[in-house]
Amino acid sequence: MSKHKEGHSKSYEKLKSKTTLKEILDVAVSFEKTARDFYTAMIPKVSKNIRYIVEELAEEEQQHYDLFLSLKNDPYVQTQLDERIKTPTENHKFSDYVQLLDLGDNPDDQTILQYALAREDAAMKQYQDLADNAPEGELQDTFRFLAIEEAEHKLELEKKYYEIIHSGGPGN
Repeated sequence: MSKHKEGHSKSYEKLKSKTTLKEILDVAVSFEKTARDFYTAMIPKVSKNIRYIVEELAEEEQQHYDLFLSLKNDPYVQTQLDERIKTPTENHKFSDYVQLLDLGDNPDDQTILQYALAREDAAMKQYQDLADNAPEGELQDTFRFLAIEEAEHKLELEKKYYEIIHSGGPGN
């Protein structure tokens, strides 16, 4: 009897460590929507030094949102929605960013850049983990593409952060 319980426990732990593609796509859609909404709301509030970056990020997050919606509606992907894959290590951190942060009416560049860097880092790690564990094909390719995109966003934000915060501002 104890062997059965032990096996059951291991099976439960193994199952608990996995999630369905549907759940992943639902969280990803929410994450990208929140990112788009965050950056869009920040556009009129940020300084001119970083406004173009925030505008670009809002646009790119809208494209990611649209991509996930089209994936969810793709007949081939719909046949895989119940498939379970390993829950990404960054899943909790990624899910935390589904909630929109209120930075007030006059957030400073440093605060916005720090928050954006954390979002992009969580997304990059989440999508890379998903790419590593998703079934081969369209979903895996999409997650890999998004991991690269988020890494590029992060790099651009890091450059701007260094320029503004550590170098005394643009042009200094």
